[in-house]
Amino acid sequence: MTGEHFIAERIKPIGSSGIRRVFDLGATMENPINLSIGQPDFPVPQSVKDAMIQAIQDDHNGYTVTRGIPALRERISQQLNDEFDWAPDVFVTSGLSGGLLLALMACINPGDEVIFGDPYFVSYIHLVTLVGGVPKPVSLYDDFQLYPERIESAITDKTKMIIICAPGNPTGIVFRDDDVRAVAELACKHDLLVVSDEIYNMLSYDGPPPSAVRHAAERTLLLRGFSKSYAMTGLRLGYAAGPAALISEMAKLQQYTFVCAPQPVQYGGLAALDTDMSAEIEIYRKKRDLVCRELEGAFEFCRPSGGFYVFVKAPSRFANTSEFVERAIDHNVLIIPGEVFSQRDTHFRISYAAPDDQIREGCRVLRGLAS
Repeated sequence: MTGEHFIAERIKPIGSSGIRRVFDLGATMENPINLSIGQPDFPVPQSVKDAMIQAIQDDHNGYTVTRGIPALRERISQQLNDEFDWAPDVFVTSGLSGGLLLALMACINPGDEVIFGDPYFVSYIHLVTLVGGVPKPVSLYDDFQLYPERIESAITDKTKMIIICAPGNPTGIVFRDDDVRAVAELACKHDLLVVSDEIYNMLSYDGPPPSAVRHAAERTLLLRGFSKSYAMTGLRLGYAAGPAALISEMAKLQQYTFVCAPQPVQYGGLAALDTDMSAEIEIYRKKRDLVCRELEGAFEFCRPSGGFYVFVKAPSRFANTSEFVERAIDHNVLIIPGEVFSQRDTHFRISYAAPDDQIREGCRVLRGLAS
């Protein structure tokens, strides 16, 4: 018996993550040039390690209250007040992805529509489907900026939520503040919730990224995390901030799902918020500049302003991007096909969260395949 008949119908349309497939493939290859994974190549800061180790030694290893340890919540609230002059309800999540799932579970009824830009973070379309919603990707091609008029044309009487991610994954693009303001105004006009995915907010190289909080704080759910800025990807720590009623329902759901974020990691997060990451951010700015220099003249792409990705158009002589990606993998270079993030199969994602010599060698191989 295969057990196939036990599987819920809502799960069947959801395929395995294309990112994880490439990640798993890389684990089987000998010394691949890995430009695929969205994970910093610098270590967790020593201050964060020390705080987590001390928490374990002090036996802070059990459950915490659902919303997270008070000291961390107070520190997050202080930061949001300093940044936005905003005093929302706050609670600690098991990674930003955990917060996103709880937000969708709390807000989306069957048939409700959720709008987000295409290309999009891979989880959006599947998590919306999982909770019974209808994903409505709106094209951001060809410059991957936010186009409020396109978003407004996608709004119907079933639309409930707009998700904004900037700096973006897979594009690294930082949206224009005027466009974010316009989308926030649309949310007010049509009585929608804006979910602002700001996992890369610290990794912005050409000025601070805009936030919907500044334009419609009363109807914005802010989701942030520690994975990308502090290299804490495997430690699963994030937070949600927003309207009290929504945060209350999300926290209630956390009781029955994630229970709480890992307690020692919460102490690490407290240390992280007082850790200067400017040196690491400057290194990634230089990596951004490096990968752009290596790709210029051989590929079409939009220069990223944040994160650690560049979304590159595949050479036209290939039937599709997946074919180009397969050729790259045959040459020991791991990249992600754009169809993982999009309704189109025209681009591929490079992660420059890698040693400089691997970036140079990987780009050399890709240039050779494109010529």
